[in-house]
Amino acid sequence: MSEVNKRELIAYISGETEVEGKQVELVLKHEEDFINNAKGNAKGEVDIDSDELVDYIMGRSNVKLNEIQVEDILESEMDYLMKKGLAGYLD
Repeated sequence: MSEVNKRELIAYISGETEVEGKQVELVLKHEEDFINNAKGNAKGEVDIDSDELVDYIMGRSNVKLNEIQVEDILESEMDYLMKKGLAGYLD
């Protein structure tokens, strides 16, 4: 997340989802852990299943949000990254 202003991202997501910034930050930390531990294919590409990601985050004992809130946070993060030209969806 080096090209992204983390504070700006958290503030954006918090504003979009009405979830406290500390909880947003916690979800993003668990998301990063999940992605960093994902296994890549022969080309080193990692395919992240959003349902598995949400399940992983919901399974962390310190996450006190419901599934919809977690999904909203992840969707808002993607919206932010797309607006900044840093991410997009693969067909």
